[in-house]
Amino acid sequence: MLLRSPSFFFDRSPMSQTSAFGAPAADQPLISLAIERREPGPRDVSIEILFCGVCHSDLHTVRGEWGQSEWPIVPGHEIVGRVSAVGAEVDGFAVGDLAGVGCLVDSCRTCASCVEGLEQYCEAGNVQTYGGLEKETGRMTHGGYSSAIVVDQDFVLHISSDVDLAATAPLLCAGITTYSPLRKWGAGPGSTVGVVGLGGLGHMAVKLAAAMGAEVTLFTTSPGKADDGRALGADHVVISTDPEAMAAARGTLDLIINTVAASHDLDPYIATLKRDGSIVLVGAPPEPHPSPQVFSLIMSRRSIAGSAIGGIAETQEMLDFCAEHNLGSDIEMIRMDQIDEAYERVLTSDVKYRFVIDMASMPAAPAS
Repeated sequence: MLLRSPSFFFDRSPMSQTSAFGAPAADQPLISLAIERREPGPRDVSIEILFCGVCHSDLHTVRGEWGQSEWPIVPGHEIVGRVSAVGAEVDGFAVGDLAGVGCLVDSCRTCASCVEGLEQYCEAGNVQTYGGLEKETGRMTHGGYSSAIVVDQDFVLHISSDVDLAATAPLLCAGITTYSPLRKWGAGPGSTVGVVGLGGLGHMAVKLAAAMGAEVTLFTTSPGKADDGRALGADHVVISTDPEAMAAARGTLDLIINTVAASHDLDPYIATLKRDGSIVLVGAPPEPHPSPQVFSLIMSRRSIAGSAIGGIAETQEMLDFCAEHNLGSDIEMIRMDQIDEAYERVLTSDVKYRFVIDMASMPAAPAS
């Protein structure tokens, strides 16, 4: 089946068919598809995809839980591959280079946020790797559950040849989502950092904060994750359902990265912050958190903040930092045809700690 996303204008751009795996509708399993990719333009980089991480956002989007209203959709924004072609004006990449693509493939490039290298906060709205609209063609963007992708060079990342490529793929979302607030709020030697939750995001937050030199406290509801947390770099593990353990942690932390994507009471965690401490939310629950006690914030000048991913420059910085410190995600490799099973396991947290698809398992696209 050949997917044709609607266009706001008559598209004369040359296109080529690409094998992909995607959802034909919100209530249907993912299937093998043929999608259209634009031929590389003067500034484009074409990438043969080797590995693609599986993000909880993929599941939310294909099932219509975040307002997605247009199908079919091909998810995937944790992409690592090898450059197969470059446009005539490309100067940062050559055929054969390793390359990555994260959550963004374009932005307005002129607003204050874009000029500052914060494309994730583009005031005109950035172009997401899947479910967005390509400026070049007006077609819906399709992501990394595919054999190849074409992206403007300004949104392509350099990947070191010295890293585990499969373990690097999730860094394009899980890594930068946790790295960015750690950098923004100054995690490093002499600082104390708490991490709430030990899943795909949380395990990277622990690794990164420890590598930055911070003293790290993991909060988890699962006593069985204590040993894992320490092995990943946590100095302390607090079982958050234990009132005595939570009381002992009061007033000890400069920063908390809260990775939990379910509604829960923030007040016990806020109480563990020092004066001027901040809790930064990176997990996105479908239902809002209960309102926190305002006096707990006022009396110690504490803050609640949120953070998205990072801009392109910061994402490259994160990749370089991880390569230098030999950091990657803890992964379980799957075949493309195991994706629906993987989604169900994501819902029950049955993975340590990120699924990655070996794209060599991508079936050939069906004939149109």
